[in-house]
Amino acid sequence: MSANHAPTPKPGGPAPATPMLHSRQLFGGGREILIEHQGELYRLQLTRNGKLILIK
Repeated sequence: MSANHAPTPKPGGPAPATPMLHSRQLFGGGREILIEHQGELYRLQLTRNGKLILIK
């Protein structure tokens, strides 16, 4: 999976739009992914009811 980075804003220019990802892109047919953030691992789970749960 490739990283999706927001473009660097140009000085004096408008702020870039916030990137949007569909959960299908993240989960790829699964129900759980791991996210590393600042050296910590987080688990993002998709519940049976279609809700998202983020666990440290």
